[in-house]
Amino acid sequence: MTEKQKLFDNVGIGEDMLSMEHITKIYENGFVANSDVNFSVRRGEIHGLVGENGAGKTTLMKVLFGQETPEEGRILIGGQEHKIESPLDALEYGIGMVHQHFMLVDNLSVTDNMLLGVEPVKGGIVYDRKEARRRVIEVSKKYDLDVDPDAIVGDLSVGYKQRVEILKILIRGAKLLLLDEPTAVLTPQEIKELFVQLKKLKEQGFSIVFISHKLNEVREICDRITVLRLGKSIGTADMTNITEDDITKMMFNRDVKLKIDKAPAKPQETVLKVRDLTFKDAQGKNAVSHVSFDVRAGEILGVAGVEGNGQAELADIIAGLLPIQSGDVLVNGRSLKSAKSIREIREMGVSLMHQDRMTYGASKDQSIEENIIADRYYQKQYKKFGLLNWKKVRQDSKEYVKEFVVKCEGPGAAVKTLSGGNIQKVVAAREFTTDAKFMLVCHPTRGIDVGAAEVIRKKIVALRDEKQTATLLFSADLGELLSVSDSLVVMYAGQIVAYFPDASQVDEQTLGEYMLGVKKQSDEEIGGVLFA
Repeated sequence: MTEKQKLFDNVGIGEDMLSMEHITKIYENGFVANSDVNFSVRRGEIHGLVGENGAGKTTLMKVLFGQETPEEGRILIGGQEHKIESPLDALEYGIGMVHQHFMLVDNLSVTDNMLLGVEPVKGGIVYDRKEARRRVIEVSKKYDLDVDPDAIVGDLSVGYKQRVEILKILIRGAKLLLLDEPTAVLTPQEIKELFVQLKKLKEQGFSIVFISHKLNEVREICDRITVLRLGKSIGTADMTNITEDDITKMMFNRDVKLKIDKAPAKPQETVLKVRDLTFKDAQGKNAVSHVSFDVRAGEILGVAGVEGNGQAELADIIAGLLPIQSGDVLVNGRSLKSAKSIREIREMGVSLMHQDRMTYGASKDQSIEENIIADRYYQKQYKKFGLLNWKKVRQDSKEYVKEFVVKCEGPGAAVKTLSGGNIQKVVAAREFTTDAKFMLVCHPTRGIDVGAAEVIRKKIVALRDEKQTATLLFSADLGELLSVSDSLVVMYAGQIVAYFPDASQVDEQTLGEYMLGVKKQSDEEIGGVLFA
């Protein structure tokens, strides 16, 4: 333990252990990310930090973790001002961060990952693996977070990897844990287990900042909550004195409907047919194994599953980003094997909202309007005398920005200047305005606030009803799957292990059992009703 880490020990339970006062952060382009923000954390509490995308949450945590330097303001630890100038400096003070995307090396062991960069050595030069292993066992027992020190990280479940991430910062002496969207990809069972672990850490005097867009979970786990809006701190409240509706009103200054109202589906002809699809990954393992299903016009079929069970590969095959090795995929009776390019697949009536919005969804250096027309710039409606008709481009882009509530300076603004949620709305503005017969929608609201999620989810349902679009929806958010989908399948180990023809008749707990492989339906139960 460093001398800086001991500063937190001088603070009593329930007292402010860290305060951020009048934090202002302005980026080079003039964007004010934080404006006179005040934020404090008590010792022995779980403190929720919420706000819409672009509200300043990430920037505030980057300032606290030493990744950004504010123009104004100060950080107090134990009542005294301290400078935090880098992540290593933050760890010296006992501040650790678990990022939404894990910072682990898959082909190394749990021990090697946990002590990477702080490995014990003997003789001054040789890695002391025995001592490293002993330390891992010791810290896992101390905090009741059991791990196998010899397990290879790439073989672990998502929930297990998160446990390793938490232990990785605890073993470095962290007393204040910053958790960024910690439940985004967990099953209900894994979330329940995580909350038990976090409460145990709280009881031992640790403090946790819980950053999330899932307001029901914030209410369940947090003692207090701070809301940011447009870069400013709107207020802090005890969770016993505030409702989810109160929180959304503070976030958006308006009422937001957390549940999607939709009429029963009226499925028509089959649009997508997947037949006996099998795909081997680079290691020769069946990432997708003999998968078959249909999606009909006017129907939203949801796909549930813990990440790494074949959903990503299945989606990429249907999108044309991975080859069809065995089996077939047909759109309106035509095999994707006949398509020679992604453009040709799109012209078959397919639109794609990919889970990786910054690699496959948007070009960050291009403008909003350039991103919106990326799939249609060559069409006659956007041509004039053989050149791009920029008047038409700007006219349509302006309408889409308004329709999808994209917060920006205008359609000419670069995508990289937008928050994650607004980038997602730009992608939605393009993909949901293609007149596609089939939409492949992957994690459409991951990492975005409830206001942005409301816009996107409503649009998915509206396209089902107004244009009879067939939609295949992949999501790690079970609440989203259950509220938006008409029917559901569950994937485990590359296979479909369950089919629910009516999503409204299933609960998250039941889905979680199939997602973890605890339960599996018979082939007759799945195949007998799955095909239109």
